[in-house]
Amino acid sequence: MERGRVFNIQRFSVHDGPGIRTTVFLKGCPLSCTWCHNPEGGSFHPEIVVVESRCIACGECVSACPLELPSGVGGGWAGEKDRCTVCGSCVDACPTEARQIAGRDMWVDEVMEEILKDRVFYDDSDGGVTFSGGEPLAQGRFLSAMLEACRAEGVHAAIDTSGLAPKDRLLAIAELADLVLLDLKLVDPERHRAHTGVSNSVILDNLAALGQAQRPIWLRVPVIPGVNDDVENLEATAQLASSIPSVQRVSLLPYHRLGSDKLKRLGSEDLLEGVDPPTSDRMQELAAHLEATGVMTTIGG
Repeated sequence: MERGRVFNIQRFSVHDGPGIRTTVFLKGCPLSCTWCHNPEGGSFHPEIVVVESRCIACGECVSACPLELPSGVGGGWAGEKDRCTVCGSCVDACPTEARQIAGRDMWVDEVMEEILKDRVFYDDSDGGVTFSGGEPLAQGRFLSAMLEACRAEGVHAAIDTSGLAPKDRLLAIAELADLVLLDLKLVDPERHRAHTGVSNSVILDNLAALGQAQRPIWLRVPVIPGVNDDVENLEATAQLASSIPSVQRVSLLPYHRLGSDKLKRLGSEDLLEGVDPPTSDRMQELAAHLEATGVMTTIGG
C-alpha cells in the first residue's frame, strides 16, 4: 500500500475534466509559476497556512509554540516563517482554525474512500477523479497506485500535469489514466523559463511522446494578462495542438486572484500583484482566435 502527500481533496469540481469530479491535489512541484493558483502545493513539505480573517488574536498559538513565535497575534507571519518547524502545536491550539497545515500523508485506501463517496455523481455526469497538484507526477509511485485503484473500481481518472517529469514515468502513468490534462503555459522557451523558472524542452518532448502513444490529451492554457495572452503565443499553441492528433481540445483557463490570498496565508510574496483577471469579452476573443485555426476550444474545463 502506497502513501502520498495530499494538500486538498476538492469535491464537485467541474473545471478539471469531463463531468462532475473529485480533484485530489498532491503536494510538490518542480515549477515556480508566477501566477500559481495553488502555491500551497509548491513545496514538497507540509506548511503552516494562516487565515488572518479567522484570527481573533487570542495568543493561544504563541503559548503552544515551542519556539514562542509571535505569528499568532493578528494572524500574520511577522517574518519568522523560516524558523517554524511545522510541529503543528499552534494548529492544535487555535480555537478558530485560523492556523492550518497544508499537506498530510494519506494511504491509497484513505483517498479512495473519499473519492468513492461521490460515485453516483460520476456515473450521472460521466465524471470521475482528477489528480492535480502541485505536480502529481512528482509522486509517481503513489499516483500509479491511485490510478490502479480507480481502474479496479471503474472510476474515470485523469491526471492534470505540467508535463515536467521523466518521459518513461509520464508514459507509464498515462497508460493507467483515461485522460491527460496537460497545462501548456508558454510555447516560447525563454518566456517559459522567465515565468516558470524552468525550460519547456522536456515538456514539449513529453507532449509529443504522449501524442505518439495516442493518449487522449486536453491542452490547458492558463490565460495570464501580459504574460501569455498575446497572439504570438496563441498561434504557436494552436500550431502545436494541431500537430498532435490525440489532442482533443484546448481549454483556456482565465487567471484569477485566489492564489494571491493563498500566498499571503503562506507568508510569501505575490509577484503578480496588480494584475487583473481577463474579462469575459477578452476570453471570448481569445477562444474565437483559436477556433478560427480549426482547434476545438473551450473556456474552462
